[in-house]
Amino acid sequence: MRQAELAHGHLCAGQILGVRLAMLGCQRLGIVEPRTTDRKRLVTFVEIDRCATDAIAVVTGCRLGKRALKFRDWGKMAATFVDLNHQLAPQSDGTPAYKGIRISALESSKQRARELYPQIENKNQQQMLAYRELPDAELFHEQWVRVPIHPREMPGYKSARIACALCGEGINYDRNAIDPKGRILCHSCAAPESRYYELIQQDRQT
Repeated sequence: MRQAELAHGHLCAGQILGVRLAMLGCQRLGIVEPRTTDRKRLVTFVEIDRCATDAIAVVTGCRLGKRALKFRDWGKMAATFVDLNHQLAPQSDGTPAYKGIRISALESSKQRARELYPQIENKNQQQMLAYRELPDAELFHEQWVRVPIHPREMPGYKSARIACALCGEGINYDRNAIDPKGRILCHSCAAPESRYYELIQQDRQT
């Protein structure tokens, strides 16, 4: 909890939930030391960009920069922990698949927190206490799942770095598009309307 607090900047109910969720995921997979001896065994998919995600990263050691943390913007308090040592039959297209466990927080846990500590008005404080004490079965729903992971999505994957024919910026991990003229383009140049940013035309004198 202390490490999660330092990484996130404060301790809150979401941090506690994230720590417990990640600890449960590792436990179910039999991963004892996710940040050291088992560090190459785990890939984690998170489904929300909230406090719990920082806590999950602290417990698992999975980081975006290590390509071991994958973000899916689903807005759900859930994460899937994938055991790279437990490979399943590949997909029909040959993509490798692995066994994992998806764990989601139960909405009913908030009500359980109110029932346990009705005298506490602050919801965060109420939930922080309850989430430390409630058994896993009252906090989480568990599902064993099959997770396809293409080799280019794996930690440690190496690929040639290519340049966009329009902007000249380098592109990693085969994240390019081919236009009708056969040119290699980055996604920003291939589909400018889908950019998350808009270019600002600056006055040259300013």
